[in-house]
Amino acid sequence: MATVAVILAAGLGTRMKSRLPKVLHPILGDPSLLWVLRALPEDLEAALVVVHHGKEQVVAALERWQQAGLLPCPVIPVDQGVPLGTGHALQTCIPELDRLGASRVAILCGDVPLTTSATVARLCATPAALLAMDLEDPGAYGRVLQHADGRLAGLVEAKDATPEQRGIRRVNGGAYALPWPPLRQALQGLRSENAQGEYYLTDAVAAVAQERPVDVLLCAPEELAGMNSRLDQAALQAAARERINTHWMREGVTFLDPASTLVGPRVLLGPDTLLEPSVRLEGTVVIGAGCRIGQGSVILEARLGDGVEMRPYCVVEHARVGDSAKVGPFARLREGTNLEPEVHVGNFVETKKAHLGRGAKANHLAYLGDAEVGEDTNIGAGVITCNYDGVHKHRTDIGRGAFIGSDTQLVAPVRIGDGALIGAGSTITRDVPADALALSRAPQTFREGGAVRLRSRLKKPLG
Repeated sequence: MATVAVILAAGLGTRMKSRLPKVLHPILGDPSLLWVLRALPEDLEAALVVVHHGKEQVVAALERWQQAGLLPCPVIPVDQGVPLGTGHALQTCIPELDRLGASRVAILCGDVPLTTSATVARLCATPAALLAMDLEDPGAYGRVLQHADGRLAGLVEAKDATPEQRGIRRVNGGAYALPWPPLRQALQGLRSENAQGEYYLTDAVAAVAQERPVDVLLCAPEELAGMNSRLDQAALQAAARERINTHWMREGVTFLDPASTLVGPRVLLGPDTLLEPSVRLEGTVVIGAGCRIGQGSVILEARLGDGVEMRPYCVVEHARVGDSAKVGPFARLREGTNLEPEVHVGNFVETKKAHLGRGAKANHLAYLGDAEVGEDTNIGAGVITCNYDGVHKHRTDIGRGAFIGSDTQLVAPVRIGDGALIGAGSTITRDVPADALALSRAPQTFREGGAVRLRSRLKKPLG
């Protein structure tokens, strides 16, 4: 049985007041649409994403996620054209669903990010079903009408409901799994005689329910909450934060202040790791066991080994940090950084496309870009690899056990041999052999009493 998902993602999102399509607004760093796609079962034939407003941005995001391996199945965008309602969105998918040989269709909304993969799997495993929730104040949600046995009897939009129907607390969550042949027939028979003048998908779902039983599956309201405004976005992020942080605390991770700590849905944390307040982890992040991540640190798309100490206010992006390394405070590890085990990178050190061998140290105020640093090498304060000549980037290669004195400029391309010693304040423009001492200082001179004479001369009136 070929099940194909359809994700509704064509809406403008007027209340977001944004040029960014609503489904691309993030929750803990990941766009809402990515949350929805990631919740799909891996055995689906494909997922159709209905697009229109901001189509180019949404399609570009889908391509990036597909290339990055973040999606469980092939994804195909379908342009709805001028949106005429949710039923019209499904009508535009009929040719693709036929081409894919769909026998069942799972329908989800791209702006409802917190439906869990377990709930989606339960929905897809039911022959015909919709997701619903019970609300104290149902508001503008469509009401669910049920037979005595609990099966679906019908759906009515709030604007079209009678006063008695508006008193129903069970509301439609907008997620369905239905057999394709009867749904296809129902879509072709839709009419737009309603308060909105639109083609309602709910009318097609209700028509299917007249032919065969459709189960009503209850969910927690959090799982079916939509993102229609910035207030909704903040509420969804708070709910996601609590869900994720609770999971990791149960797995043996310490959060000193869970309310201020933001951990994304693609983060993996090892046991006995401790997160200090205001830490933010986003994207694909793996942190090993027994680490300590300091207050205010931001880690994006990175991997940290076991026993790493990340002192406060560090920024790590697209980097790798080996076991028992120490980083910060106030360090920045940029893309392409690879720190081997037991490396020390201290305060106000910046690295980019730099590989530091085991035990290497750069403890303060250095820039290491496009560089190879050997094992047990010491980088002094104020050292800079001058990797950019205004047109091209060049490499600096520093061997094992070298000592680079403070305030040294290494003008790339240049190689420093194993065990070499570079005197402080040097500007190195040529390769330095192994175990050599390199200096590039002007001879120091002084004149007795010169300071007194200079100050006296400077105090004379001008003119």
